[in-house]
Amino acid sequence: MTDFSVSTADGAVLEASREGAGAPLVLVSGLGGTAGFWAPVVAGLRDRFEILTFDQRGIGASTRGTAETDIAQLADDVQAVLDAAGIEAATIVGHSTGGCIAQDLAARAPERVSGLALSATWLRPSRYMTALFRTRLDLLRKDPVAYTATATLISYAPEWLEANWAAYERAVAKAPTSETARQVVAERIEALLAFDGRAAVSRLTMPAMIIGAADDMIVPAFLQRELARALPTAPLTLLPEG
Repeated sequence: MTDFSVSTADGAVLEASREGAGAPLVLVSGLGGTAGFWAPVVAGLRDRFEILTFDQRGIGASTRGTAETDIAQLADDVQAVLDAAGIEAATIVGHSTGGCIAQDLAARAPERVSGLALSATWLRPSRYMTALFRTRLDLLRKDPVAYTATATLISYAPEWLEANWAAYERAVAKAPTSETARQVVAERIEALLAFDGRAAVSRLTMPAMIIGAADDMIVPAFLQRELARALPTAPLTLLPEG
């Protein structure tokens, strides 16, 4: 594994890693924004792909910079990581908010995206999802530990979480309790709620696939189906749980 730093025009420094050999693959995580989210995936794919991961701006080891954090800026950051790695085009795997970032990058710079894998993401937020994230945003501002606890409880299948309770404890221990950390999470929630890919989806002509879970309480399966209808050539895989 090779670590490298990426400096952006607005002064952010993104901490990134590359490992493995093969076709380039960039993994873009969701609201949490960490490279570490992908550790189990990297372990299973590094023998077949050259994998790039990074902490998104203001998250983990990466600094915030001064630019407004919206989906377009986060997509520009992915392009900056590709530039720093000397990679012209890669398959982009985007999970949740990362899927919105991947769509935006693919629509605005299709020459950089050879393929898309969109996991638990959406074309536009639904009423359900908007209400859920507005409630989570309110909870974040009032009680960041409770925000993290509830986010973790609805992010995993209950039986799995019961058997892997350390995952809950680790998440709660990392709650965004400082004002700076809360602001970073809040602006990321606002960014994901503002995303609407309907006008640009016709430009996503590269090979794509859509993955979701039937029991997802955060990004429900009906949002995966809506995205699949907008990308009719992209196969949809709905896992029974996840």
